[in-house]
Parts: sequence; structure tokens; C-alpha cells
Amino acid sequence: VFPSLAQAQASVANEVYQELGQPSVFLFCPTEYCSSLCSPSPSQSCYLKTIGQELLPGIGVIWTGPKVVSQELSGVLLEEVEAVLRRRPVIWDNLYANDYDCRRVFLGPYMGRAPGLMSRLHGLLLNPNCELQANFIPIHTLGTWFQSELGSCAHPDRAGMEEVAALGDSQGAQDGSYSPQEALELALHDWVAEINQQALEPGR
Repeated sequence: VFPSLAQAQASVANEVYQELGQPSVFLFCPTEYCSSLCSPSPSQSCYLKTIGQELLPGIGVIWTGPKVVSQELSGVLLEEVEAVLRRRPVIWDNLYANDYDCRRVFLGPYMGRAPGLMSRLHGLLLNPNCELQANFIPIHTLGTWFQSELGSCAHPDRAGMEEVAALGDSQGAQDGSYSPQEALELALHDWVAEINQQALEPGR
């Protein structure tokens, strides 16, 4: 019936989206959902070009970055993806995901995401560790990053420095940008307070 997989997927997604009354949040995960799955690249992918052309504009498209688990996300890559998809992507961030290797638990701060990134996103979903209690630092530091991004949106001149700024640590509180190390220290402070509070509760 369909000349390509992309056209088939777009057709089905569009029909479901319309049948549901075009909800404000409707997400589509493409078969090529990161750069490493695209042939030869996101901007040259026939599959992604068709998805961008055929998918109704109100449907959000999920993207994980350069890889399934991306250590870094840059504004340049997201511009390329936005151009081919004809919409800003929804990042499905697998930075902390450990469902593929449950022997590992990721407790570091949210990092590797360029400053000013939020203005290039339609949304961001964090895929956490499978172990609930291990996600205090990831979620806490994500919140600190998000607050710094809100500040960047309020000061666009600062957001334009993303390709110059390091993707890891930065000047932090000195210039109002996000510092993974400072975010980690804040998270550890609050986590210890939370643990101490739970220890005082009856039955703990």
C-alpha cells in the first residue's frame, strides 16, 4: 500500500493523532531516532526527510542525540535535526539509563548538554536508572540545569555562547551558567538531608 516505511508510519501516526482529537502532547519515535542510526546522516536521510514532510506538524518527534546513549548534545546537531524534521525535536535522554546493563548505576550530575539547548527543543524526557533511589542526583541536577536554561532564555546573548562554552563544567555561579560540579554538590547536600530525615521517621 505504501511506497516506503516512513510513509506508512507517518500515515498511521497522523490517523491516530486525528482520531484522538489532535492532543497537545502526541509523540512519535522514528525508526531512525539518533544520528548513528541514520544513513548516511540525519540531513541526508530519505527516511527522516519523508517523516518531516508527511508527519502532521502537531506531532512531536523523539530524538536521542548522536547515539542511543549520548554523552553530549550540541546545538549544531539539533539544528540539523530540526531542519530535516521541520520541527524542534523532543529529546529522549538516555544519559542515566541502565536497563541495558543493570550492573551499572549512574550517580553523576547532569552534564554534556550545551548551554542554550532548551530553546532548540520541543521537550526533554529523562530515562533514569531502574533503581528508584539512585535517581535523586540525576533528577536534582537536571532541575538545576533547567533553571540555568530558563536564565539563558531570559538572556539570549548568553545562550549564544554554547559552542564556545565547555559541555562539561563551566564558570558556574560566577557568570550564572550551569556548573555540573556545583549542581552535584547541591544535590548531595539535599540528598543527605533527605536521608537523615528518613532515618528519623518511625519504622525506618
